[in-house]
Amino acid sequence: MRRLLKHTLVAAAVGLVAVAVPSSPAQAHPDGYKRVAYFIQWGIYGRNFHVKDVDTSGAAAKLTHINYAFGFVGPEGTCYSADPWADWQRGVSAEESVDGVADTGDQPLKGNLNQLKKLKAKHPGLKVLISVGGWTGSRYFSDAVLTPESRAKLAASCVDLWLKGNLPGLPAGAGAGVFDGIDLDWEWPGSSGNDGNVIRPEDKQNFTLFLAELRRQAKAFDRRSELTAFLPAAAAKIDSGFEVSKIFNVLDFATIQGYDLHGTWEPQTGHNGNLLTDRRDPNPVKYSVDQTVRDYVSRGAPKRKIVVGVPAYGQGWTGVKSTGDGLYAPATGAAPGVWGPGTEDYKVLAGKPGKHYRDLRTGTQWLYDGNEFWSYDDPAVLLQKAAYIRLKGLGGSMMWSIDGDDAKASLTSALYSILR
Repeated sequence: MRRLLKHTLVAAAVGLVAVAVPSSPAQAHPDGYKRVAYFIQWGIYGRNFHVKDVDTSGAAAKLTHINYAFGFVGPEGTCYSADPWADWQRGVSAEESVDGVADTGDQPLKGNLNQLKKLKAKHPGLKVLISVGGWTGSRYFSDAVLTPESRAKLAASCVDLWLKGNLPGLPAGAGAGVFDGIDLDWEWPGSSGNDGNVIRPEDKQNFTLFLAELRRQAKAFDRRSELTAFLPAAAAKIDSGFEVSKIFNVLDFATIQGYDLHGTWEPQTGHNGNLLTDRRDPNPVKYSVDQTVRDYVSRGAPKRKIVVGVPAYGQGWTGVKSTGDGLYAPATGAAPGVWGPGTEDYKVLAGKPGKHYRDLRTGTQWLYDGNEFWSYDDPAVLLQKAAYIRLKGLGGSMMWSIDGDDAKASLTSALYSILR
């Protein structure tokens, strides 16, 4: 039955012919598929999601990379920790520790970083990257990469803090060995992101120059260090902010946005992360994962370096009135969510009441109860996306973020079943 399901989903993903999905390692991607997941620094608080949970769910054994989100860039043009308490100051109890051993008061490195170090020791093939920027941490990127001197300064601070592990208040090198590289998440060079972000037309070229400088300094410290970046879905943002062929020559790989294609900033419902373009879509710009992949490839990105982002959460609207399935229907606003309006974790949505709809032609599923509409990916959708990644010769998958998966790592496992 499982083989039949995979066979059917592959056919739908390509939209052409059914192709069997081999699962033996000998038939895997020659460079190895990347299976990346973001771990959010602040998840240890209200979400009560710890590094240990990545292990006990089974996800850690099925990932190649964890991106730790986020480090910030400050107004002085250097890297800094947005939350030192979570990163290295907080003592972790035995119950929350990866190896069951509590932090002691006199040990220098505690917190999430020490737990990530323990996780790597338990899973030697797992790499951990510090992700710098994010929606709220990208304000000063433009200033920091404006000149050769400022680019060198920013790169040196990032390497010193995160790779060399010279963490404020701790002995020199106390944080060394946690991170295997740096992931840049500047949202966005040359175009709008969060309110207050500094934006310049020359961000596009300066991003490329900074990548080259950061790679040079990181490799000088450790030739094995990796450099990746998170890139947007919208073609307009790609063209205003990125010299695609040049940056892919510098990067080990890049993760591309495969979610937030529609959301509650729009007055009607839509797909959070549809794989293929939906003919029903009434919007003037019709987003899809496939269109984003095509946009990057046409601009010079090598397929093997494109890692497709997938969501572990959904986008939700309320006040949706429809005589049909609720898709593209007007809404009155964002549906309530546990951590904020308009979004909800997969693990919550999986048990939410309502009628489920699935469209294999677009690689989507959604939930509509007559009032609330939720667009989110379940394991079946991720099987379809993983099949697409494999059949298109892409580099792998990236999940935002691992705390949204369930306690059995159902989403992570669906991706792993094909991308290995």
